[in-house]
Amino acid sequence: MTYKQVIITRHGGREVLQLIDAELPEPKPDEVRVKVIATGVAFTDILIREGLYPGVPKPPFSPGYEIVGVVDKIGSQVSNLKLQQRVVALTIVGGYSQYLCLPATELIPIPETVDAEEAVCLVLQYVTAYQMLHRIARVKPGERILIHGAAGGVGTALLELGKRADLEMYGTASQGKHELIYGLGGIPIDYKREDFVQKIRTLTHDGVDVVFDAIGSNHLIQSYKTLSRGGRLISYGFSSALKQKYARILGIAYSFLLLSLLKLLPDGRKAEFYSIASLKQSHPQWFREDLTKLLEMLARQEIKPIISDRLPLSEAVYAHELIDTSAIKGQLVLMCN
Repeated sequence: MTYKQVIITRHGGREVLQLIDAELPEPKPDEVRVKVIATGVAFTDILIREGLYPGVPKPPFSPGYEIVGVVDKIGSQVSNLKLQQRVVALTIVGGYSQYLCLPATELIPIPETVDAEEAVCLVLQYVTAYQMLHRIARVKPGERILIHGAAGGVGTALLELGKRADLEMYGTASQGKHELIYGLGGIPIDYKREDFVQKIRTLTHDGVDVVFDAIGSNHLIQSYKTLSRGGRLISYGFSSALKQKYARILGIAYSFLLLSLLKLLPDGRKAEFYSIASLKQSHPQWFREDLTKLLEMLARQEIKPIISDRLPLSEAVYAHELIDTSAIKGQLVLMCN
């Protein structure tokens, strides 16, 4: 029996994505085979496709950082899951598939009442937002935050969770996405037409308490300038590196160098890098706790992920085009079955 999956044939642009047929995998004794309902498509997948993300296999392999699905077959040593049970997992790779075998310990059951596509949106982008707010920045009610890319997947999650935490929120985005930011409780800043550093100073006088920056490179310096005394800069990505056609690895290295230098400044401000994979490895219980809490919030309808599009697995190339060109608001989901 075969199934469909999308693989990265080699590192590069969208053309390296290919839909193939593969032999149906069998779970190992400690694994479960999941029939994948949906997987998220995020900027992290673009970095993986381009060969700019550490710790992933060499091509060919299937991308896909998170999945939601139903238990299809159970390994002989697994006793805590049952057939047809709905689960989510942070996979890092492999999610662009109709079936996937995963260790049972990596799977988290989801409440019966939640929408599967909304649930998959929580695994990467909402957990990232939640952990940056509460595990890393440790925000307090009334603090001010600045979110770059505020209309994207992590950005909208930060706005929704930040509003629940009683934060004063500012977000950079192009003009066409300002209404969305207003609707989520943020004050939008048009980064294309305005100097966001000057705008923040005008709006707040003494700056913000936390900045969330997924752009990297010299943008980190500008973000740092918006901080008030005691403020925290949280870096969590390198989208600027993709614009450097021939020196992308150097661009990422330069971002880490800048962060290291900013950490040394004796001015009462802090700079830190966040990676969901690294934090999950060092504090595995946090990931399960935080995702479980978010799933419960979703079940109570306290949060509602914004899904820009639901596309079939066969349109993975188009999905990457939408991410590449910043043409989505909120999150993008691939339907796998």
